[in-house]
Amino acid sequence: MDAEQRTIMHLDLDAFFCSVEVLNNQELRGKPLVIGGSADRGVVAAASYEARKYGVRAAMPMRLARQLCPEAQVLSGDMEKYTYYSDLVTEIIAERAPLYEKASIDEFYLDLTGMDKYIGNLKWSSELKTRIVQETGLSLNYALSVIKLVSMMASNEVKPRAWGCAPSGCCGRFR
Repeated sequence: MDAEQRTIMHLDLDAFFCSVEVLNNQELRGKPLVIGGSADRGVVAAASYEARKYGVRAAMPMRLARQLCPEAQVLSGDMEKYTYYSDLVTEIIAERAPLYEKASIDEFYLDLTGMDKYIGNLKWSSELKTRIVQETGLSLNYALSVIKLVSMMASNEVKPRAWGCAPSGCCGRFR
């Protein structure tokens, strides 16, 4: 099969650890949130978009994150809870996608090659997004392209809370 005929979807759950925490505690909504080790020697595992506005990023020392955003709520995280939500999303994808790869706890690649003749890849992707959002409450973004790398780059271009198409492929950002 020619590479130009392929359709690869990259699906990424937005600020996943933080989003799960907000789902379970609505008082955290809209506030800077940092997940990671709470000691000064700890490391940031995830930061909400509200915390990212202050320069907080994953893998930075917690001491620096607290300096950049002293009002951030710091949580140690709950891998059991994150795994539960990741498994919910995986089940939804597995029920519908002809072929998928779980790249990480919050990131997936789906091979939609050939589906255009049945429903349309963009329509199918939009319907999958809607189902995930409705059944889990999690927001996500996705992009379609002919290869994984371009799909991943395009889905990153539409973060956070933006709509549109990146030059490298059709994409959408949904909540």
